[in-house]
Amino acid sequence: MPEQRGSLVDRHVGFVHALRAAGVPVSVAEGLDAANAMRVIELADRESLRAAYAATLVKKPAYRPGFDVLFDLWFPASTTGLSAVRTGSRVDPGTAELKELREHLAGLLTDSTDQEMREFAQAMVERFGRQDSAGPGRQNWFSYSVMRALSPETLMASILRNVLQGRERGGLAEKTVRQQVTTGIRRFEEAVATDVRRRIAEESGIERIARSAVRPPLDQIDFLRVTKADLARLRREVYPLARRLAARLTIKHRKGRRGRLDFRRTVRASLQSGGVPLTTHFKPPRPHKPELVILCDTSDSVSSFAHFTLLLTYALREQFTKVRAFGFVDTVDEITRFFLPGSDVVEAVTRLVNEADMVRFGRTNYGHSLERFAERYADALGPRTTLLILGDARSNYQPPALDVLKSLVSRTRSAYWLNPEPRPQWDTGDSVASEYGTVVPMSECRNVAQLTAFIETLA
Repeated sequence: MPEQRGSLVDRHVGFVHALRAAGVPVSVAEGLDAANAMRVIELADRESLRAAYAATLVKKPAYRPGFDVLFDLWFPASTTGLSAVRTGSRVDPGTAELKELREHLAGLLTDSTDQEMREFAQAMVERFGRQDSAGPGRQNWFSYSVMRALSPETLMASILRNVLQGRERGGLAEKTVRQQVTTGIRRFEEAVATDVRRRIAEESGIERIARSAVRPPLDQIDFLRVTKADLARLRREVYPLARRLAARLTIKHRKGRRGRLDFRRTVRASLQSGGVPLTTHFKPPRPHKPELVILCDTSDSVSSFAHFTLLLTYALREQFTKVRAFGFVDTVDEITRFFLPGSDVVEAVTRLVNEADMVRFGRTNYGHSLERFAERYADALGPRTTLLILGDARSNYQPPALDVLKSLVSRTRSAYWLNPEPRPQWDTGDSVASEYGTVVPMSECRNVAQLTAFIETLA
């Protein structure tokens, strides 16, 4: 391990705080477990230290990438080996030197240890990644300049030619080599990025770079800030959540009702008390899946959340006997038809945006949307129905139509409201969250973790 600024205890405390700030949950007990683990390992062995921290602090595979980035910042590897040889000159290398470096990288891409790859990456960052800053004595470090200089992706043809050496192309051997090279390129890119982050942290401070280096884990990403790439990853999370939500609502439904009176068993039991029916017996309730109605705000202010809820709606179609979905901005339209079984969810969302009648003037109006829903679709609600409302309760200072909402809720078996805004922002500006919350229980639902917690409360 290289010499570090501050004590090991300071590093440990800072590392744990950085994990929490990045959305990786670490309890006090787990932090103490990690500290105790350091008493029984060889601290000079960096990978043993990494493994001890991972075993005590990382509870989900999704947390591991962010953990590794922060570990490399707080406990960086030493810069030795090739980096000690090729410091100094920052002028563009000659053709012969660059060819030599690329040939060396080609060998590492097919066969190298992590230590060898890390040392070469450190040398290349020192060689190509540094640019002078406007401030005196400061340097800027960049990964892209290293990758542009060496262009590892262009080495595939020469590597295949050297490794296969005249053997038939297109077979298993070529496929294996291609996989090795692709994996090697990814390892090199990660090693370069790690060393760039380390160098920036040494100049700007670990805490500063840590805040921007790690994206929150998938279940902690705010629905209002998800990207298209995040939504693609979230699709895999939606179906298990839909199954759990359906199961929880079914259990709640069964607990909340009794079956019909079992007259025969009741009379038979009354014979023991002289014909007086002291104990009544009921038939078990007939099992069935509950019905679900979803009312979803699709306005621009919650567009990312709306995309996620539409994914959830699509998944819920397979879990309930009957699902009807409605979208609204300042008027409401049924969107169930866009989510038929077997349809592509991306295509369904595209058609919904272009064809659904959810907009009159383009400004969100919950009150008018509720009134239109009551006029056109009140028959969708019944004693077996669960109503799920998804939206931020911001209605551009228009009347909230609370009486209409009360009337709609009275028709249902149960109703829930999921709000993607942080609770401290409720009732600010044009939000009427608390007013609606007096009619429908409202829960903060900003990410998958909170949605999961909400589902657990339905037991």
